[in-house]
Amino acid sequence: MYKSLYLKKGKEESLLRFHPWIFSGAIDRCEEEIKDGEKVNVYTSSGKWIAMGHFQKGTIAVRVLSFETNQVGETFWQDKIRSAYEMRKAVGIADNPDNNTFRLVHGEGDGMPGLVIDCYGKTAVMQAHSLGMHNDRDEVAKALVDVMGGQIENVFYKSETTLPFLKEKGQENGFLYGGDDKDVAMENGLRFHVDWLHGQKTGFFVDQRENRMLLEKYAKDRRVLNMCCYTGGFSFYALRGGAALVHSVDSSEKAIQLTNDNVALNFPNETRHAAFCDDAFRYLERTRNEYDLIVLDPPAFAKHRGALHNALKGYIRLNGKALEIIKSGGLLFTFSCSQVVTKENFRNAVFSAAAQAKRKVRILHQLHQPADHPINIYHPEGEYLKGLVLYVE
Repeated sequence: MYKSLYLKKGKEESLLRFHPWIFSGAIDRCEEEIKDGEKVNVYTSSGKWIAMGHFQKGTIAVRVLSFETNQVGETFWQDKIRSAYEMRKAVGIADNPDNNTFRLVHGEGDGMPGLVIDCYGKTAVMQAHSLGMHNDRDEVAKALVDVMGGQIENVFYKSETTLPFLKEKGQENGFLYGGDDKDVAMENGLRFHVDWLHGQKTGFFVDQRENRMLLEKYAKDRRVLNMCCYTGGFSFYALRGGAALVHSVDSSEKAIQLTNDNVALNFPNETRHAAFCDDAFRYLERTRNEYDLIVLDPPAFAKHRGALHNALKGYIRLNGKALEIIKSGGLLFTFSCSQVVTKENFRNAVFSAAAQAKRKVRILHQLHQPADHPINIYHPEGEYLKGLVLYVE
């Protein structure tokens, strides 16, 4: 049996609405000391069981795993992973011969807070964002392999960046199952290398798949700038879409190498593409009237609410520079992946940038995260990716 935790009177209201987080201020008492990462049963002040989850000291004290059972039984993880997989098959993302790259588990969106699993061909990359999920990694990996029935032959665990204390303990990233290091995957018929060992997130930004496809439709005969290109996803979609020229820019030499490798993988000896290692603002400052399609997909400017003000200033500045230099009749694909930046925050920042640049701008598309990054309707905080496609006169 797990240890017990009791809520203050009235603090069960959010759990009755199935919100998967319990904040530390809602806790009244624990029957005994609970260690970080342990599973706990949560009770109301009157002693009624209400949820079970992972405990961790901090603002979010419990991440709820279930509102239906007070124990993790033999098939618990299998049932959860199977539910996530069935949803992705239902919407045509999994079991697609042209696409073996997708997110299988998206934390709270799939009822597994603190866990991300991305599939790249025969390899699943698993990342924990809580100590509880780290402790359960072997059970989750076994359930994953069992459910996927041979489709997954390798499970790579990559949590050093999300749980920094692991490196201090000498627990490094590595394979929990299998060990094939073949790193080429496919997305909508395009191939790419995945750096799951040293790359950002799980090695590739799976969440921009549909937005890359949209850009491909607009790329024909355009001169494209892919700013903050990382592995070059938008760049090789633009090339397939018939772009006249594609320039990829990132401040990381590693990202530039990956972009060049991915372009060469799909378009050997391609002369329309060039990549540059440079600071985004410095590059834009030197550029004038050269591009008629620009992609701005920077890393998160705000990782916590205290950074929101400076983040919005950053979005205004970055978008303002792009709007200054883009050709008349150009398209700007602009994104924010900062969870604390709302759609309204981001839209207002882009509005301010357009006003400062004195350009006439129309919104063509409002973009968001794809279906394999689902948002739990009871957990609106799960909505993090937002984007706009703008027509600039």
